[in-house]
Amino acid sequence: MSKLYLVPTPVGNLEDMTFRAVNVLKSVDCILAEDTRTSAVLMKHYGITTPLVSHHKFNEHKTSEGVAERILGGQDIALVTDAGTPGISDPGFLLVRTCVEKGVEVECLPGATAFVPALVNSGLPCERFTFEGFLPQKKGKNKKVQDLAEEERTMIFYESPFRLVKTLELFAQYFGEERQACVSREISKLHEENFRGTLKDCIEHFSQKDVKGEIVIVVEGKNRKVRNAENEDED
Repeated sequence: MSKLYLVPTPVGNLEDMTFRAVNVLKSVDCILAEDTRTSAVLMKHYGITTPLVSHHKFNEHKTSEGVAERILGGQDIALVTDAGTPGISDPGFLLVRTCVEKGVEVECLPGATAFVPALVNSGLPCERFTFEGFLPQKKGKNKKVQDLAEEERTMIFYESPFRLVKTLELFAQYFGEERQACVSREISKLHEENFRGTLKDCIEHFSQKDVKGEIVIVVEGKNRKVRNAENEDED
């Protein structure tokens, strides 16, 4: 039976592909790519000659139905994004939902995603966490962070290097500048950095440098002892 394959791709180092991912990409009828130019570099590295077709957030509303019909017609199709696992802050959800609704088999391969190594590297509790992805860029951003001020689980965010310091300052405003955090960038690349410290430390560190690369921010959840102390003060 034909199916849709969701294939994770490296978030940095090209060697982070799995053998299975390479074999699937070589065997399918076509590969849907977020940016065909970016994916072409990876395909060339592994000698994958399967045709690439553009599939991104600007056209997925129009193309998902057609992709599902092609799979029902007997084609195996893979979906990749520029980096990481499709559907995690990247295109993929709409296509998966459409396929599920039409009875198309969907298989997601295990593989790279940026937030897992960032979380484990942070040194913060990782048995319970909440993945928040990208915050709203404008409307609702402050309200979202304010709502998370009482969150006890470790929090994970994606951010652009251009907004990093402002976001850290927003966290410090609502979470307190002494809240522990870890900022990871260039994960699995030559110049990978995992900076750990308080939010105040992170702000000072990244305010003094030109930040590049994809960013993952891991922030400590609110300590239960702190919450209990605040509740006692209110009584």
